[in-house]
Amino acid sequence: MQKRFNMKAVAPNALKAMIGLETYLSQCAISKTTRELIKIRASQINGCAFCINMHTRDAIKNGETQQRIFLLNAWREAGNIFTEEEKVVLAITEEITLIHEHGLSDETYTSALRFFDETQIADMIMAVVTINLWNRIVLSTQLQIGDSMA
Repeated sequence: MQKRFNMKAVAPNALKAMIGLETYLSQCAISKTTRELIKIRASQINGCAFCINMHTRDAIKNGETQQRIFLLNAWREAGNIFTEEEKVVLAITEEITLIHEHGLSDETYTSALRFFDETQIADMIMAVVTINLWNRIVLSTQLQIGDSMA
């Protein structure tokens, strides 16, 4: 697999818009830990090694445990390793990432309302949509671990 082109060089305004989304998310109503779990889980589903590598490192730097990262792919079977709130976030992440299957279900949305307000849910949706967009950029341009987006 060969890197195709540098997105920043070819479409700098598009990349600037993506950075704008990241800036919004860095100040949004969901925690940094939650954002990293979203990024890692969506990237696992999408098979984006570049993003998995980046976001697992970021998560560890921010205090996430290796055990939780190792078990993220099997969060439903991981017992009480993840909180009920985190399980809802992970369900939202999976359902939106796999939107072609059935989308965000009423059941998951209702569960989310038990723990989060509408602003937090909107921010979660934006976080999931944004990492899915990054995954698609990275996979389409064939960025490799160690490459720079810049």
